[in-house]
Amino acid sequence: MTFSQVKNQKIAIKEASFTTQLKSRLEILNQNTPFYITYNPVLEQLIKTYLGGRQKTITELMTKADYYFPLIENQLLKYNIPPQMKYLAVIESALQPLAKSKVGATGLWQFTSSTGKIFDLKMNSYIDERSDPLKSTEAACLYLLKLYNIFNDWDLVLAAYNFGPGNLTKAIKRSGGVNSYKKVKPYLPLETRSTITTFYAMMYLFEYSKEHEIYPNVTTSNFYGSDTINVKNELNLKQISAVLNTDITTLKQLNPQYRLGIIPFVEGANYTLRLPSNLKSDFIANADSIYSFAKRDNDSRKTLLPKYFESENLIKYTVKKGDNLGSIAKKFGVNITNIKHFNHLKDSKLSIGQHLNIAPKNFETTSKTEFATKGENNIYKVKNGDTLWGIAKKYPNISLKQLKEWNHITDGKQLKPGTKLKLYKS
Repeated sequence: MTFSQVKNQKIAIKEASFTTQLKSRLEILNQNTPFYITYNPVLEQLIKTYLGGRQKTITELMTKADYYFPLIENQLLKYNIPPQMKYLAVIESALQPLAKSKVGATGLWQFTSSTGKIFDLKMNSYIDERSDPLKSTEAACLYLLKLYNIFNDWDLVLAAYNFGPGNLTKAIKRSGGVNSYKKVKPYLPLETRSTITTFYAMMYLFEYSKEHEIYPNVTTSNFYGSDTINVKNELNLKQISAVLNTDITTLKQLNPQYRLGIIPFVEGANYTLRLPSNLKSDFIANADSIYSFAKRDNDSRKTLLPKYFESENLIKYTVKKGDNLGSIAKKFGVNITNIKHFNHLKDSKLSIGQHLNIAPKNFETTSKTEFATKGENNIYKVKNGDTLWGIAKKYPNISLKQLKEWNHITDGKQLKPGTKLKLYKS
């Protein structure tokens, strides 16, 4: 026997041993979970691919899982959903709350805007709760439970999550009308079957990671090492970072639902800030300083910000051949920056068929004070005894400096009864 033949024989023995061991482990998962997990060569090859050149990917996913899995597991337990369903978030978004698909599905669980609305996830020009880890996970649990009540089979729930419950119902009828993943599988599209195979592969790789000597990177952070605070006025994450002397990256990680890194203040709405638990008391102790600093910073800012509006006002646009951000922005009379903000785009790359949210031109931008201030006809008529300082005090979002600038006033003595003052720039 030649050296080459000996080498090939050893490889064959090793692969046969791996296959035997894999079959045994998959059977254990099948017996101990409510999923129909059986060995097949496609699943084995996918697992080998990850164990080969993609171990780094698994390590990165496991590191993110250390952060998000406690949150997800707690919600799954609350709704009596199998804990293994956490691997669905892994394959949907790679555990990235800002992940967005070509068709606009967003967040850890890749909710479309229509499905997000069904489960009361708020979407507007400042906020997208599909990217909120806690709220989106609770919405996902409600959706998964709804699907299980329809199909009574967790493998079929996975199929419905990918393929849609209506389409799956049709596939079940074609397969003979029995709610069985094994029977309906041949009638499912390749994409759905591949998604479920990937789900099984992820489950195996996470459950048997130690046996393959794959470990997450060491991290001390986790979602439950944080707490929320109700916000009483508009705050920018950068302002909070500056006053509390904390890392802006951490604040963004904890609050990914705020599109612009800004927590708006809207009458009747309840928006919260999530902070590392050890900083909650610092925020409460320094709240007055934080809000005062934020007001001064906002008053001095000249950058235009998007108006507050609900997602229903957004225009849906599908990228066509030859499109780029510049041409699309010109087409709708908006700017490139806001297209990036509304679509979580890190760069200017677009793909044909990609779905974009476009803010209508008349909604796109406004000055900071116009967004926040409400005054009769935007004009204030000076009365006897009025001073600029007193007028500014009546409108907490307007500063004395702004009143002077907007009305070209250099001396308070020019203020006479009957004078009409602009409350903000038109």
